Amino acid sequence: MSATTSPVDIAHLTSLVDVISSALKDVAAEYSKVGCQIPSLDDTRPGPFDLSENSNLRLNRAVQIVEGACAQLCATIARPSHYMSNKAYCFYQPACLEAAFSAGISDILLDHPNGMHITELSKASGIESGKLGRVLRLLATQHCYREVEPDVFANNRLSMKLLARDPIGNFIGHISDECMKGGAYLFSTLSDPLMGRSYEVVKAPFVKAMGQSIFDWYNEDPRGRTVHERFNQGMIGLGEFNGRGLLTKAYPWGTLPRDTVLCDVGGGNGHAALAVLKAFPHMRAIVQDQEHVVSTGKDLWIRECRGAVDGDRVSFLPIDFFKDTPAPDCDVYYARHVLHDWPDAECLKILTNIRKAMKPSSRVLIHEYIYQNACATKTQSYTLERAPEPLLPNFGAGRFKVYTQDVNMMALMNAKERSIEMFIGLGEQAGLKFVGYHDSGDTGLVEFALP
Repeated sequence: MSATTSPVDIAHLTSLVDVISSALKDVAAEYSKVGCQIPSLDDTRPGPFDLSENSNLRLNRAVQIVEGACAQLCATIARPSHYMSNKAYCFYQPACLEAAFSAGISDILLDHPNGMHITELSKASGIESGKLGRVLRLLATQHCYREVEPDVFANNRLSMKLLARDPIGNFIGHISDECMKGGAYLFSTLSDPLMGRSYEVVKAPFVKAMGQSIFDWYNEDPRGRTVHERFNQGMIGLGEFNGRGLLTKAYPWGTLPRDTVLCDVGGGNGHAALAVLKAFPHMRAIVQDQEHVVSTGKDLWIRECRGAVDGDRVSFLPIDFFKDTPAPDCDVYYARHVLHDWPDAECLKILTNIRKAMKPSSRVLIHEYIYQNACATKTQSYTLERAPEPLLPNFGAGRFKVYTQDVNMMALMNAKERSIEMFIGLGEQAGLKFVGYHDSGDTGLVEFALP
């Protein structure tokens, strides 16, 4: 007598599939608007939305939904032992990415669209052929590079980001090298009775791994000095990774009056303010950072926006934002990825100094990753958008970079990313009033004013 089987309820799975299907329609609609097909992974030509400045929030959200739903579907149907073991092995992916980037594999393959055998790649890169082939095969299995024939590899859409000239490749090199070193010592630091409860930079996991803070390592360690320029280029890549190009679309810059002054506090060479003034040339900018950093800005602006330089619409002023007050009476004070480098006490010094410089109508824009809880929270007027059910409310894997970057900041400098509630609290302590939140894709702008 056969056993009676009950129908299997897969509604929670089909609802994920429905969410994916709906988001894919949004993706297709955005490509249709610009008259392009969605690129194949095998295509090495740039796609219409490859740069964040050409993308938009609707497309960004759709991609986050697809990423989150696909990951949640895989986590649901796979054996837990299978899924978790694969996760534990994931650290070999960045190790192989660093090997491919540092060996210049993508650059070597540029003139060989049909691929190169690993023996030829070995001669060009100096990496032993058998080991190189295994590294590239792991990456090809994750859709970075193509294995077109046995032991013959070619570039594809993803491996083009590992070109030496691409800032994203430099960012990947930074993450897969020095950041991995800090991450490897995460638990041994957390469980250390002297270091685990500290938020001092000198007690971060990277220090336990390398014996000195990361910036001392860049300046003093022989290996650190060799990759310092990679770090500088990687920070430009980080801006693209974070969707810096959406900054011009996330805030109503176009409604601000002529000669509105944007003060970019801790702005490096001013690349964020540059994007705003290129899109809204009626504005002016003051870029402020340490003297040796901000002094590099003029050359960048001459190349990218000479009219602003020739028209005296941009100036570069040194600042120690812990001690100094920014340029007074600016209309907008903008700080991008500054506060995430520092504990709360130092953040309060920065915000308090900004407040001292403000006029009554000034606004402050804090541009950072904004993390959400992985569970539903009480709805407030400023609550970030929730993902459609049954996804995790914070989009899960679709916004995974927010949480990896949070732990990365902990591992490197004992710093952190913050929730919007944390930023509101910091603003209140510094004497600032929360005004609103502006979504900019993977990051957000938290707006403050004087009370």
